Amino acid sequence: QIAYQFTSTGELFKKDVSIKGGLIITIPTENYADFNIKELANTLKELYSYSIDVEEVRTGTEQIALVIKADSTDKSETDTLIQTLSEKTSINSKEFNIEMTGSSLGKSFFRDLLYAILMAFVFMGIVVFIYLRTPIPSIAVIVCAFSDMVGTLAVVNLMGMELSSAGIIGFLLLIGYSVDTDMLLTIRVLKRKEGTYMERIFDSLSTGMGMTLTTLAAVIVSLFVSKSAVITEIMTILLIGLIFDMFYTWIQNVAILRLFIEHKEKKEREAASNTRG
Repeated sequence: QIAYQFTSTGELFKKDVSIKGGLIITIPTENYADFNIKELANTLKELYSYSIDVEEVRTGTEQIALVIKADSTDKSETDTLIQTLSEKTSINSKEFNIEMTGSSLGKSFFRDLLYAILMAFVFMGIVVFIYLRTPIPSIAVIVCAFSDMVGTLAVVNLMGMELSSAGIIGFLLLIGYSVDTDMLLTIRVLKRKEGTYMERIFDSLSTGMGMTLTTLAAVIVSLFVSKSAVITEIMTILLIGLIFDMFYTWIQNVAILRLFIEHKEKKEREAASNTRG
């Protein structure tokens, strides 16, 4: 899916105006009747030539805000849009929360965020390798974190989400959660000596799944109670990523560790038999 997205659009994912540059207008609607966002979106598309998206923020069944995102940064165009929105919603424009990001600033910020993700992977790999001191399990931890991000990004693209700077931060948080469970599994299996390696795997499974399910519960609650579009975006990414992490940690990473341990034990048995011979 990501490859298709890149070949068809030239980008790995859809960018929000906070990254590509544009205007974001948030209109509080708590004290007003719910607005028909489809009707408003169609009206704005008929009036303006540039791209405009209309979204709503809800808490349960209550509409609490409208979020209008426009690709324009021209002052006269944005002033006209604000006036039109005030007329169509009958809400004073002084109540609007208006944010404008220049295209060069958005691109610069996006580049810095991607650099932060790259550095997070580099330093994570260094720390993991220093602690484990074995290349294959270390690579398995990094591959698992990368797989989580790729799978999550594919689902985000399928959902049609536009990623903002908050979404990139969500992916950074996902790296941390992924490494937590992978390191828990790897350390218990390789560093501990009690029982068989399968017993150590099941022991780490109970602890790791407890951590993940607790985090999932907190994320789901946040999605239901949050009134912030930023929090909703971050929590959506974490929800998708944590679901992927359960599969990649307890299937992919466990399989790699099993192969590594069995191969290591086989070599030790062969070395022991050669010594006796």
